[in-house]
Amino acid sequence: MQRLFLPPLKALMGSRNVGLLIPKAASRAQCGGGSYGGSRPLRPGQYGTITEVALQSGKGTVSLPSRAAERAVGRWLLVCSGTVAGAVILGGVTRLTESGLSMVDWHLIKEMKPPTSQEEWEAEFRKYQQFPEFKILNHDMTLAEFKFIWYMEYSHRMWGRAVGLAYILPAAYFWRKGWLNRGMKGRVLALCGLVCFQGLLGWYMVKSGLEEKPETYDIPRVSQYRLAAHLGSALVLYCGSLWTSLSLLLPQHKIPETRQLLWLRRFAGGTAGLVFLTALSGAFVAGLDAGLVYNSFPKMGESWIPEDLLTFSPVLKNVFENPTMVQFDHRLLGVTSVTAITMLYFLSRRIPLPRRTKMAAVTLLALAYAQVALGISTLLMYVPTPLAATHQSGSLALLSGALWLMNELRRVPK
Repeated sequence: MQRLFLPPLKALMGSRNVGLLIPKAASRAQCGGGSYGGSRPLRPGQYGTITEVALQSGKGTVSLPSRAAERAVGRWLLVCSGTVAGAVILGGVTRLTESGLSMVDWHLIKEMKPPTSQEEWEAEFRKYQQFPEFKILNHDMTLAEFKFIWYMEYSHRMWGRAVGLAYILPAAYFWRKGWLNRGMKGRVLALCGLVCFQGLLGWYMVKSGLEEKPETYDIPRVSQYRLAAHLGSALVLYCGSLWTSLSLLLPQHKIPETRQLLWLRRFAGGTAGLVFLTALSGAFVAGLDAGLVYNSFPKMGESWIPEDLLTFSPVLKNVFENPTMVQFDHRLLGVTSVTAITMLYFLSRRIPLPRRTKMAAVTLLALAYAQVALGISTLLMYVPTPLAATHQSGSLALLSGALWLMNELRRVPK
């Protein structure tokens, strides 16, 4: 908290622009002769500073330079994006350890207190025993084993609540202090709303794995559609927070607007979209355990295109429900992404760019090949949990690199 709020306050104390703001409808005579002289009469609710943000302090009202306020908001959103990344990674580990269905109900406040006595744990275990995962998959599970998967899911849920507080409480503080302009207020409201929606969507996803399905004997699992929606909304939240923080913290480059730069900017945006889509397709791989279907590379088994690629009817159903097709699509998207990133890197070398932008392009290229290596290793080793979790984390790192390069190439407003 000190690192977040002290820099703006130091900038406030040392700024030449610090002074009393003139509230309400001050006359031209009241404004004259000072640093606000010559300005037109102020309407009710306006202040005498145009390039500064209001900061209420005690009885008086002083001004905080807008750049310092932007840095504070930018750092806050950067921390928020980090908490979202942590939630995504922890959620992936929860999924890999098959812990997501261990808590069979949802309460916003009540479930924050875990079981403490032997009786409470046994009662929680009995609730879990009533649902399909225990009956079909874990019928010989002990109480000690149940405690492990329960604490995994509990950690994920508590982390999600911490993410919500990390967004909502500072947002209310910044809003009250007047550090958010009109456009930023809209963004912050959207991000806070998405956090709340994400929590509800998480429980909606878990419910799909708790339903009895007498017509099938498959291993109980959550709907891959709801899992993809849950991951997708988390990625949107992460991208929105990271993009806004980078826009506030990193000074824009004044790069000459040429046709080559315009093409590079568009290509970078398309590549970032491709990286996002590849990460999202990973939710279908996880939801269907498609990583365990063909554990060879580059071929799938003995052929490039397996025979069971289009076994479902209608054909479109294969894209989302056939594990073979889902793995095939994820492979194809991954190879296409790394090819596009390689092309993007060589295109960036043909244009004179600032050093920081070149660094972003090199970082993105390195992350892409590291992610491909992690994906292939995870596949060949039959999806071990530590390696698979690292691969999932790598998708976030790659998406971050793509956003960083896009931010470096953004157009300077006139």
